[in-house]
Amino acid sequence: MKTLDVITIGRSSVDLYGAQVGGRLEDMASFQKYIGGSPTNMAAGTARLGLKSALITRVGDEHMGRFIREELAREGVDVRGVKTDPERLTALVLLGIRDEKQFPLIFYRENCADMALCEDDIDEGFIAAARSVVATGTHLSHKNTEAAVLRALRLARKHGARTALDIDYRPNLWGLAGHGAGEERFIESAAVTAKLQASLQLFDLIVGTEEEFHIAGGTTDTMAALRAVRAVSKATLVCKRGPMGAAAFTGAIPATLDDGEAGPGFPIEVFNVLGAGDGFMSGLIRGWLDDEPWPVALKYANACGAFAVSRHGCTPAYPSWEELQFFLKRGVRNPALRKDAELEQIHWATNRRKRWNEVKAFAFDHRIQLEDIPGATPAKIAAFKELCLDATLAVADGREGFGLLCDSRLGRTALYRAAGKGLWIGRPVEWPTSRPLTLEPEIGADFGGLSEWPLEHIVKVLCFCHPDDAPEMQAAQEDVVQRLSQACRRNRLELLLEVIPSKVGPVADDTTAKLINRFYDIGIYPDWWKLEPMQSDAAWTRTCHTIAKHDPHVQGIVVLGLGQSEAELAAAFRLAALHPLVKGFAVGRTIHGDVGRDWMAGIVDDTTAVATMADNFRRMCQYWDDARAGKGDVA
Repeated sequence: MKTLDVITIGRSSVDLYGAQVGGRLEDMASFQKYIGGSPTNMAAGTARLGLKSALITRVGDEHMGRFIREELAREGVDVRGVKTDPERLTALVLLGIRDEKQFPLIFYRENCADMALCEDDIDEGFIAAARSVVATGTHLSHKNTEAAVLRALRLARKHGARTALDIDYRPNLWGLAGHGAGEERFIESAAVTAKLQASLQLFDLIVGTEEEFHIAGGTTDTMAALRAVRAVSKATLVCKRGPMGAAAFTGAIPATLDDGEAGPGFPIEVFNVLGAGDGFMSGLIRGWLDDEPWPVALKYANACGAFAVSRHGCTPAYPSWEELQFFLKRGVRNPALRKDAELEQIHWATNRRKRWNEVKAFAFDHRIQLEDIPGATPAKIAAFKELCLDATLAVADGREGFGLLCDSRLGRTALYRAAGKGLWIGRPVEWPTSRPLTLEPEIGADFGGLSEWPLEHIVKVLCFCHPDDAPEMQAAQEDVVQRLSQACRRNRLELLLEVIPSKVGPVADDTTAKLINRFYDIGIYPDWWKLEPMQSDAAWTRTCHTIAKHDPHVQGIVVLGLGQSEAELAAAFRLAALHPLVKGFAVGRTIHGDVGRDWMAGIVDDTTAVATMADNFRRMCQYWDDARAGKGDVA
């Protein structure tokens, strides 16, 4: 049984992409870190398009290797074929965007892990499980990697899988150009041509630019090169033509490229040409494996390539299947796709780092409430928050769906300790009790403080607001939330918006829904909503309907506690859990309130405090589990 749609094989690296645009690589001041390497990009790109993809490569036994493995897993790529090499480092690439045509880059690939791939790394059972195997030209450039690729291809053909080649010609990776010539795309070489032609008969699909077919065919006459490839291969040949799209040839090569089968192109603004071919290949593979006519497969490919040249980075630019379908149906509205707000929202929301099905969070981000406890000092509060973390970890016990809210002003050590534990982590930015809303000083007037945040942290902001607020109050608060939302997107951070209207004015069944509708109307799309317990099913129904209408891809809602008793929260959970959009809770004082006072006073020790809070948190989790299971009456 074929359990995989596609296995890609070859290069895998970490791309360090210059964050500044329009300058020399020498002048880059900061870098964004992404996964890279054509096969790795394609594995992620096809996974985003709904295919069950896998990658065969090697990475180092270090932080960058783990980063690649974890990022691939987040994208839904099967990583069983990603081998860890204890002796070699993961490959790196430094690159930048000079303009729409120039892309300075440096490959750090001396004796790198992926170039140690060998025949022993190719498992026949793994290959047999795939409908297709896709190779790239670079791994035909060295004896060991070539042997691995050829074994994978022969096993693929033995087990009835389709095979494809992305020529992916990089002269300096064939030893034909120096380290500083990473952006060089074509240097003639009879040796490279001979090496490529020796294996072209193993492929059902061969894809390349005109220059790449020049090296495969041994001539700079494009049509003659295509005929030379056709002489040794029966594969469908797809020639990429940049802004003119691409042409597919299934039989004899005609007189011109215009005589091939073609799909529609897309008139968009070119921002970054790097990674466009891997995006193109991802869309093409989806259409190819779906047995779509070549014009349809090329339409997918051209659209995915258009996304790639419009955004920063390679893999991060590629669309989800939902995004691709939306784009093909709606069309181009803003040629600068990265500035199309509607499209960017779908891109962000359908390509999340993680989708949470449930969240049971211990909220100990309180500041004023803890500072007001007799005997509390900043140092004691910080130590208490570490005990709160210990209680959280004890209850979570490594399981999915647990989390916390913790601030960095008084809880920095606990927040740092929580890193990498698999927890849902919310981190507040509002100055406590402020109205109009102001933020913690560490965020900065320009929100620049967010640039220091780990990507796993969720930006949580509490806004005390009400639909009946005076226009001046409404405008002041909305301005802060709008700018914060934009800063979150710039820094690739999710936003949790907490609204508590009951502290401001009277609440009816439609109060929260009105607030939420207003935020969407001004272009704010939180990833999460944190809402107070509502007193009627009608209120929850209106609220959830409003959110789903505006953002069907939202992560969800978590219920806050407001310091209510366990019995009150258990009843509130039973009401909220009737609505699938409510993913769980983030409750604090009900769990830690009494314990914190006793611990500050020296009445209980650390061990007792942790055990008591863990028990309180476990009961809260059980209340939620019972509510979701439909146990108990909804009053």
